[in-house]
Amino acid sequence: MAFTSPSLSFAVLAMLVLLPSPSLSGDPDLLQDICVADLTSTVKVNGFACKATVTEDDFYFKGLAAPGNTNNTYGSVVTSANVEKVPGLNTLGVSMSRIDYAPGSLNPPHTHPRATEMVFVLRGTLDVGFITTGNKLVAKTITAGDVFVFPRGLVHFQKNNGDAPAAVISAFNSQLPGTQSLAMTLFAATPEVPNNVLTMAFQVGTKEVEKIKSRLAPKKS
Repeated sequence: MAFTSPSLSFAVLAMLVLLPSPSLSGDPDLLQDICVADLTSTVKVNGFACKATVTEDDFYFKGLAAPGNTNNTYGSVVTSANVEKVPGLNTLGVSMSRIDYAPGSLNPPHTHPRATEMVFVLRGTLDVGFITTGNKLVAKTITAGDVFVFPRGLVHFQKNNGDAPAAVISAFNSQLPGTQSLAMTLFAATPEVPNNVLTMAFQVGTKEVEKIKSRLAPKKS
């Protein structure tokens, strides 16, 4: 289902306009009008090298119009519109995502190391929250039309406790915010995090650690 109402379009544009300027964002200042990412370049820089030939399609992406497939372990899916999908975002310091949630689903605790995130609820009701470095939970129930902010680098989550699907649009002040899911980072890393690290950190036995690892391991085709 696509969402194309004027109020939604205005809200999404307002979210982007209100994001911090590049000098205050997670990304450095741009030094030229555009630097469309050459995603095939082998040159390694902080960002992406600029490609020589630019077209309007470098600044276009329609992937946020339709709901994503939530048939997975957590029942939620993120569709990103970052520099890897929209090469024209290179050096511009912004990106967006759409997140869809099946009833009862979870976008599990994770962080974005390079960006603050602002979500606008398209439909449904979500319980959301983030945890400060002082271990204080800041949480709220949000519904269609609401906005909530997750500060850069802090662990946060969204949970759909309702019996209907939900969806949000997320705005970031980085062209590539990065995402670290706590469970996947700790229990599905390659090479593996040693069991004796995880058993001591979580105060559980080796069997529990191995059980979690087996459940989070990539599915074999």
